Amino acid sequence: MIRSLLSPRILATLAAVVVTFVCADVASAQEAAGRSLIDLTSYFGVGLVVIGAALGISRLAASAYEGMSRQPEVAGSIQTAMIIAAALIEGFTFYALFICSQK
Repeated sequence: MIRSLLSPRILATLAAVVVTFVCADVASAQEAAGRSLIDLTSYFGVGLVVIGAALGISRLAASAYEGMSRQPEVAGSIQTAMIIAAALIEGFTFYALFICSQK
């Protein structure tokens, strides 16, 4: 269990997150004085929302294409259900982005 948590891919991702948090004030276009990591919580939320939406839509599309390849005769109904589910995911994503952008 511990070995899978310390895989090189996860360690690289964690390093990128830490570097982003540390360098956020330097990389921003605004003056760095007076900002702290607590101010970055909404941006962190936006990042999580976008990552979650991308994973959800990619899994949805992969499953739909797999279902269409296994049963081509029901491809139309699978495609309709996929489009509706993708619209719901995107709608929730826009709502979550709106909530995260409020201060």
